[in-house]
Amino acid sequence: MSWWALTRCRVRELREARARWRADMERFRAAQRAARANGRPPAVDHPGPPPTGFSLLPWLLMGMGAFSNLLQGRTPNPWVGGLGLLAFNSLYVYVTFRSFDRERRDALSTRVALALMGLVTTSLALGYGGNWLMFFPLLGLATGATLRGPWLGRTGLLLSGFAVLVSGVRDGWGDAANIGYATFLSSMVTAAILGLSEAVRELRAAREELARRAVEEERLRFSRDLHDLLGHTLSVIVVKSEAARRLAPRDMDAALGQIADVESVGRQALTEIREAVTGYREGSLATELTRARSALSAAGVEPVLRRSGTPLAPQTEALLGWVVREAVTNVVRHSDATRCEITVGSGAERARLTVTDNGTGTSVPRPAEGIGGTGLKGLTERLAAAGGSLTAGPTPRGGFTVTAELPAEPLGLAAVGAATAPGAS
Repeated sequence: MSWWALTRCRVRELREARARWRADMERFRAAQRAARANGRPPAVDHPGPPPTGFSLLPWLLMGMGAFSNLLQGRTPNPWVGGLGLLAFNSLYVYVTFRSFDRERRDALSTRVALALMGLVTTSLALGYGGNWLMFFPLLGLATGATLRGPWLGRTGLLLSGFAVLVSGVRDGWGDAANIGYATFLSSMVTAAILGLSEAVRELRAAREELARRAVEEERLRFSRDLHDLLGHTLSVIVVKSEAARRLAPRDMDAALGQIADVESVGRQALTEIREAVTGYREGSLATELTRARSALSAAGVEPVLRRSGTPLAPQTEALLGWVVREAVTNVVRHSDATRCEITVGSGAERARLTVTDNGTGTSVPRPAEGIGGTGLKGLTERLAAAGGSLTAGPTPRGGFTVTAELPAEPLGLAAVGAATAPGAS
């Protein structure tokens, strides 16, 4: 790519950055007007100075005295002075515009340009003095815009001392302190303002990213809960409806009992979906075990439930309840099993849940392409966040086993994990 194409590309980037800043400023002004009308603080933060070198260009007016001397013919060797002035301004524009991009600011070419700028400033100050000494504060400004970190203060002090020395040697020590002070002040203030504005932009970007992730997490929570609730509930409804159809010709009372169970499951599902939407749904292990017994019995699977040990924390019960729901749903839908054992044991430090069936050993279907975070995969991630683990696979004697282990007192993220439960397969 030619230098002309690179220049055009860079100018286009600067214009886009300027346009974004103007849009941010317009939103801020609109928020200010609305805040004044409502008597409330503005909802939008000030975007700060524009993130381009255009904000530092007006400081070149400090060199107007030297330019005036050239026009009035009071500068010896005006061609040398003119070329020096052109070189200084070009280097200043190059350095300051690159200082607003972190990669370009830290590049070797920027540091070399800053060093050349210091050499030109020193040559012009020693050669002409007077108004040409004002290029030292401009050099300090470019230094403050470019440097960051611990070297900034040392460099600012050294540059200020050097400006005092050159000014004193060239024009006496009367105004040397003023030149040194202006150089130090311009470098420190520029670095502080630009560093603060950059930090504000990064914080604003981080806040927007956090808000975006929060929306994604909430969307994921809702999709997982809804997927799990509907998957389990519809599976139970289908199984009980099939049982009612089989029982209807020979035992109408039993068929009506299954239909009443379908109605009860449907009503409970409506309640759970409303709770999932509002984010207040809490799982109960006892409730899930009762539902598991009913679903397995309706599907013709003999349920065997065993529970022992000490009471569990609510977060632990909620997570294990999701495991029971997921594992039983897979048994009913995919295993072709005739027996399912659910064992819950808890001690002082760990809680363990095991769901074992005697089916074909394929209780987990292959996940659909492009779908992640549901079923046993989502449960594994959720239990890991709570300090636990989940294993699932066929057993040597046939069938399929799902084993979940959790601390008796789960980590702080467990409460969140319970609310953002994974979905069923």
